[in-house]
Amino acid sequence: MSSIHDGTHGLIREVLRDAKQRLQASGSDSARRDAELLLLHVLQRNTTWLYSHDDETLEPELYQEFLGLLQRREQGEPVAHLVKQRGFWTLDLMVNSHTLIPRPETEMLVEFALERIPRGAAEAVLDLGTGSGAIALAVKSERPTCGVTAVDASAEALAVARTNAEQLSLSVEFVHGSWFSPLSGRRFYLILSNPPYIPQDDVHLAQGDVRFEPRSALVSGADGLDDIRELVRSAPEYLLPGGWLALEHGHDQAPQVRVMLQMAGFEQVDSRCDLNGHERITFGCHNGEANPC
Repeated sequence: MSSIHDGTHGLIREVLRDAKQRLQASGSDSARRDAELLLLHVLQRNTTWLYSHDDETLEPELYQEFLGLLQRREQGEPVAHLVKQRGFWTLDLMVNSHTLIPRPETEMLVEFALERIPRGAAEAVLDLGTGSGAIALAVKSERPTCGVTAVDASAEALAVARTNAEQLSLSVEFVHGSWFSPLSGRRFYLILSNPPYIPQDDVHLAQGDVRFEPRSALVSGADGLDDIRELVRSAPEYLLPGGWLALEHGHDQAPQVRVMLQMAGFEQVDSRCDLNGHERITFGCHNGEANPC
């Protein structure tokens, strides 16, 4: 019987079986799905096709391409980087080493935005530290009448975000700069951000996918809160009266972020938990006489 271990190309189901075993041996906790995604990428097929044709033989050229990706995954490279794509909300986004890999927890910011913005409204929305454009593009896809602006300090990340917008035919304004610095005089109803929030000496920085993601998008000072402090301090100047700031943060940082927002004068400050029960986003309303919270 041919096997992925002996350098030959076998039946698709055998290739998947042996790839799963290799990834499990390398420490992957999602070995089966990783193997499927890599093979689907090589074959340019969907999951239904894969399992209805698993008795077919993998062509030699495709097998070698799959082996190369498998070996890179064994070395720890994220699947999203290997297939150059990640699903977020209802969108398929291009990602690479210049951007964070969009994660399900960040979709909570999109949910928050959609709750605050009725269909057909034309509110101004800002996504700070947009990376691949995930938050901005998801909001724009659901609320097309809104003006959505996305800012990032990385020109390389913005190039990825612009490509995603073009491929999805979504009109978002992309701006290069650090946080609010390129937005003088502008105000928004909703400011969303998934900023860096990992402490600089966190042991998790040497584990898993984050090893291959841009450190500047992950780390924020000794306690991980330097950028969040800056965003909370500066946001009132850029929020319309009655506007909202919503931030993603680490699983144990919500109490500190709530205090920051309250000290900065925000009202209706609260946090929400992710599916694991961790407080993952925190938000507050900026009061104003024209449109109070």
